[in-house]
Amino acid sequence: MPAAHLSVWGEAECRRLHEASLEVLAEVGVEVRHDPALELFTAAGADVQGTRVRISAKLVDAALESAPREFLLKPRGGNTEPLVIRDGEVYFGTGSDVLYVRDPDSHERRRVRRADVEGMAALCEQLPGIDFVMSMGLPEDAPQEVDDLVQVVDMMRGTRKPLLVAPRDGLVLEAMQEMAVLCGERGSFAIYAMPSPPLMHDAAALTKVIGCAELEIPLIYAPAPSAGATAPRSVTGVVVVGNAEALSGLVLHQHVRPGAPFVYGAGGGALDMRTAIEAYAGAEMILAQQACCDLARHYGLPSFSYAGESDSKTLDEQWAAEAALTMVYGALSRATLLHDVGYLESGLQSSYESIVLGDELVEHSRAFMREVPVDDYAIAMDEIRAVGPGGSFLGTKYTRHHAHDFWVGELLDHLTHDRWAGAGSQTLLPRVREKVARLRAADRPFALSDEQNARLEAVLVETRQKGLARV
Repeated sequence: MPAAHLSVWGEAECRRLHEASLEVLAEVGVEVRHDPALELFTAAGADVQGTRVRISAKLVDAALESAPREFLLKPRGGNTEPLVIRDGEVYFGTGSDVLYVRDPDSHERRRVRRADVEGMAALCEQLPGIDFVMSMGLPEDAPQEVDDLVQVVDMMRGTRKPLLVAPRDGLVLEAMQEMAVLCGERGSFAIYAMPSPPLMHDAAALTKVIGCAELEIPLIYAPAPSAGATAPRSVTGVVVVGNAEALSGLVLHQHVRPGAPFVYGAGGGALDMRTAIEAYAGAEMILAQQACCDLARHYGLPSFSYAGESDSKTLDEQWAAEAALTMVYGALSRATLLHDVGYLESGLQSSYESIVLGDELVEHSRAFMREVPVDDYAIAMDEIRAVGPGGSFLGTKYTRHHAHDFWVGELLDHLTHDRWAGAGSQTLLPRVREKVARLRAADRPFALSDEQNARLEAVLVETRQKGLARV
């Protein structure tokens, strides 16, 4: 069925990019800074010299062949259906691990606390456009040894939707899986990991790659090379480096457990040479992400990309413009998992308001992504003939039947000026803040039991007492 979509590269360009990536892996190789991973690469048949690993096209082909094209991410109760993770499905969610939040009451920028992680997750539970939840904050009031586990506890207290979690390493994966079971669904979360560009995998990432494969926890492996800093100063060069990193991670992952669920991460940035800052909403960054999504589709793998983020430091006009632009670009990429809805300040800040506006923009984008058939019923020739020149379609049966087919938002205003002025001349941000206040004041749709809360805390205590040597 015809529908709006975006692409940069076709099959020929993707094949050329894949060949270049294979050349990098076979000739240049990747640095692997984790002894168990080096042993696994050796067992898989890679050329391992010290910490440098060179990977043949044959190993890459085998990994691509064994990686599943479809799997499920399930909720922990409620009425939502599982997310079908495959190319062609599109889901939206928040982001992880920012340091600051825009306080929903004082509107001041401050450090994130545990209550914010739970509060924003609870907000997402009520927003139909948000399909999965990430922490949206690194809480300053959590014990550092287990702050990534604390985030999981707080998110599970706020929402039943599937979670994407970005732990510091893979040593806490079993504890996270235990927490998911306690809250009702073992398969309700995925893990987000990143290599270290250019062309390096450290122990923190590799323990996640190996642990996810062993435990069959879905892994999102998302490179993020930056043009002119950790990749060549070209969009294509950025994608080559990132693709080589993703494919080498996939080889290790599928060697540990063929068929373990894997998501291809789309990532690529461009350093602003004037400021040495990488803009999340920069045009070339979005372009590189789209090229990565084209590659993921070429491979037949589900993908992970960006939508609904802004580089603005506050909730201003730039925030609204960039959130809308990146949402539409992300939606049209048709990536499977679109994250960072609600990010501000280039990934350093979150806010309750930006999540609520993001939900509205998701719904707007979904309306634009709808299928547009060209069949007899959609053309409605009989309807056109019956009404004729100068007539009105307003009272026809066809119009009545489809009166609610077109999306109408809650926050984006379409009134005439006089009606808008008569209603108080309210602009976008006050409308967003009113909705945030209403949702925060509403009774939560669910709560964990006292037993579940106690057992989650026990897992935190037990993990902390074990004194895991975090990498």
